[in-house]
Amino acid sequence: MTAAAPSNGRLVGRLLLVVVAMFGFGFAMVPLYNVFCDITGLNGKVSGRAAVVQAVQPELDRTVMVEFVASLNEGMPWEFHPEVARMEVHPGKMYRTNFYARNRTNQDMVGQAIPSVTPGVAAQHFKKTECFCFTEQQFAAGEGRDMPLLFMVDPELPEDVQVVTLSYTFFDKHKAVN
Repeated sequence: MTAAAPSNGRLVGRLLLVVVAMFGFGFAMVPLYNVFCDITGLNGKVSGRAAVVQAVQPELDRTVMVEFVASLNEGMPWEFHPEVARMEVHPGKMYRTNFYARNRTNQDMVGQAIPSVTPGVAAQHFKKTECFCFTEQQFAAGEGRDMPLLFMVDPELPEDVQVVTLSYTFFDKHKAVN
């Protein structure tokens, strides 16, 4: 019986090590997944930074339909919508549009817009040089304003992608932090 006790202790130690390793792996998955999606554009994730766009020859014989979608996170008391629902664009040419947001409350608020591009393969080919999504947006009570978006669809976008959807969801920055 004394020989079994060290064996059981070793087994328990190994099982505890496995549990700790599994917890650590699970804890690391979210940041690793986010980094992977940022790099590859998988799941429609796009960079939160301004793109450096090289001067390219626009493809005037090709058009891509870009659709704009705006939504508010649950309980976000703002008005938020695109200036236009869709634009027909030439890859390689720079375009500008606006989104309108208004704080409908009687208190100052800070919001953050999170972008997503579909189909996922198009995320790495949608280049934003100016976007309200790069920074937090501070709105006084009742304040509304147009927020610019300057973008280009990269000519390297696969030919079979004819429609790209850019979707923004606005979050209450203080609720997201708390």
